[in-house]
Amino acid sequence: MDNELPPESMTSSQPYLIRGIYDWVIDNGMTPYLLVNAENDYAMIPRDYVEDGKIVLNINPSAISDLQLGNDYIMFNARFSGKAMEVSVPIVAVLAIYARENGQGMMFDENNNHLPPTPPEGSTPPEKPKKPQKPQLKVVK
Repeated sequence: MDNELPPESMTSSQPYLIRGIYDWVIDNGMTPYLLVNAENDYAMIPRDYVEDGKIVLNINPSAISDLQLGNDYIMFNARFSGKAMEVSVPIVAVLAIYARENGQGMMFDENNNHLPPTPPEGSTPPEKPKKPQKPQLKVVK
């Protein structure tokens, strides 16, 4: 066929797979969870819940609102410890989507070599919390 694109010009299959697994998990009455690389500069997530550079997010419709499973970002509103937050996760930062109840789902390559997506209009990368520096003592005579 003359209209076929060469494989290198195809868009990523990851957002399509995420949407498919999400629908499959919901259709089976289970709870979809996202495992996210929290070290991605464009991930707007509740940093208090990050462990080992990753965060697990419950994206069940009963836990969140305004879910958008786009080709570049997953966005939704949720409450964390009673505080409302708009969450935005680049697709390239999604490491897995799975059902909480049985762990079935799909993992994605952590060493994703895709270029970072264009951030949503009007957003800037969130500031990462600064790591505490080791105290430095000097001997004063």
